[in-house]
Order: sequence, then C-alpha cells, then structure tokens
Amino acid sequence: MGGREFVALGTSSMVPTRTRAHQGSVLRWDDELVLFDPGEGTQRQLTLAGVPAGRITRICITHLHGDHCLGLPGVLARMQLDGAPGVDLYYPASGAEYVARLRRATAGEHHLDVREHPVDEDGLVDRWPGLELHAAALDHRVDTYGWRLQEPDGRRMVPHLLERAGLTGPAISRLQERGELVVDGRTVRLEDVSEPRRGQAFAFVMDTRFCAAAVTLARDVDLLVTECTYLADEARLAEKWAHLTTTDAARIATEARARRLVLTHYSQRHLDEAEFAREAQRHFPDVHAARDLDRIAVPRRS
Repeated sequence: MGGREFVALGTSSMVPTRTRAHQGSVLRWDDELVLFDPGEGTQRQLTLAGVPAGRITRICITHLHGDHCLGLPGVLARMQLDGAPGVDLYYPASGAEYVARLRRATAGEHHLDVREHPVDEDGLVDRWPGLELHAAALDHRVDTYGWRLQEPDGRRMVPHLLERAGLTGPAISRLQERGELVVDGRTVRLEDVSEPRRGQAFAFVMDTRFCAAAVTLARDVDLLVTECTYLADEARLAEKWAHLTTTDAARIATEARARRLVLTHYSQRHLDEAEFAREAQRHFPDVHAARDLDRIAVPRRS
C-alpha cells in the first residue's frame, strides 16, 4: 500500500439510488487506510473499489444516523474474516449505545480487536507515527464530529546542499536522526542542508449547517471533503435539515484556504453531480463532485 488518495465508496445522502450507494469513504495515507462513515453496502463498495477490508487500520464515524453507520457490522465481520489484526474506531461518545448495538448486530462470532475511542470534545483525538487525528463538533441534528488528519511539519533535504556538504547515503539518515553531524572536521546541522516542509492535511466534514468549526477544521488542508446535500436554491431545506448547499461548501473551502474541494452526499432528487460542481466552482476553483468509486489524489506539496 502507499500513496495518498481519497476513494469515494458511496455518494448518496439518506436514500441510495441506482447510481449512488450510501455514504462511505476511504483515505489512503501511506500505510494507513482510514474508513469514514460506513453506510449500508460499504462492504460491497470496498470490493468494487479494490480496497481490501482487512487492510483498514481505522474507522471514523461522524455521527450515528443510519446512512453513515449501518454498514459497520458488515465491515467488521469482513475484517474479521480476512484476518485483520484489529482496528481503531472513533465516534461521538453520545452514540455509544448505537455503536454497541452495531458491533453485536448479528449472532456471529465477534473476536476482532476493536479499540473504541468515543469522542466528546474538540481537539487532538489520537496520534501515531507521522500523523495526528483531530475532531471538531459540527452543527447537525445529532452530535456530529468532523475529522482532520494532520501530518506534523518536517524538513525536506535539498540535494545540492547535501552535495556541497559532502553528505551521501547513510550519513544523511544519521544527520536526520541526530540533528547535526561532523563531516571532514566540520559540523553540519540539519537546517544547513534542508528546508522547512509543511505537513499535509485532510479534513472530512459531513452532515452540518455552515459553521465556524467546519472552517477551523479545514484550515489550510490539502484536500477537503464535504457533504453537499443541496443546490444553492435549496437553502431553506438545508437549514431545516442541517445540511450544506454548494455555496456553503465552497464558502468553507474559501474561508479555510483549502487547496482542493471534494463534494459528496447528494440528495436523491438530483441525478447529475456536475450541477453541484458548477455551482461550487462559481466560488471556489478546484472542485471535484465525486461519483461512486472515484479516486481523488491528495495534492502534493509544491
């Protein structure tokens, strides 16, 4: 595995259609495979997308409405069948009773190691080598959290500076580990042969009205995925049901200074995803209206 890309498993909102499965998304991030909001049918969509369920390392659920979680029992069963070593599961703490029911929804065996992380406040949720998971409460009809994956800032080695300092091969690794190294009687510091590299970031914003928390969560991300249930002229419906319109989604991306915006979670009343892209692009340039099984790369840092 490897690389960094977003895979849209399903792009419908509450009702699946002939061409759209319920919500479900995967983020490949180097050796991590993070599943977001496994709605009904996610196990099959993973197969169609060529994503091995047994390789999933983490599952993040934004909220416990059925179209965002009813696929969890099938995914966990498949992971167990495929011999997965275990999985970390993150979800709003107020939905713990629903998670418990989903985990024991059938009479089958349940011996997969599921490490639960109920979340009840904003901020850092978990950290593992080279990546952090943050959460922020959004504005929906039930407790809902958006998720942000953040790579720590680091340094990028500069080839011509390495050559000038006489550093090659294993010596470069030793310099990175120690911070400085003596080369031919001279002390070479890491900052002498490298430059700052800002860590990449990804944000996942599902069911919510426009809110400041969504903008904060998406601040300066390379890839922002948002729900986009309604078109701009359906703002009253969006407010009533606590969802985003195309204009709202573009506003979040613009105010957050995101690099690329991916739209998903469309109302079944709209058959053409291109409508959503056209409206959002009036306010934000880099928009991808996802269709089921689309793969969208996390933009590389320049």
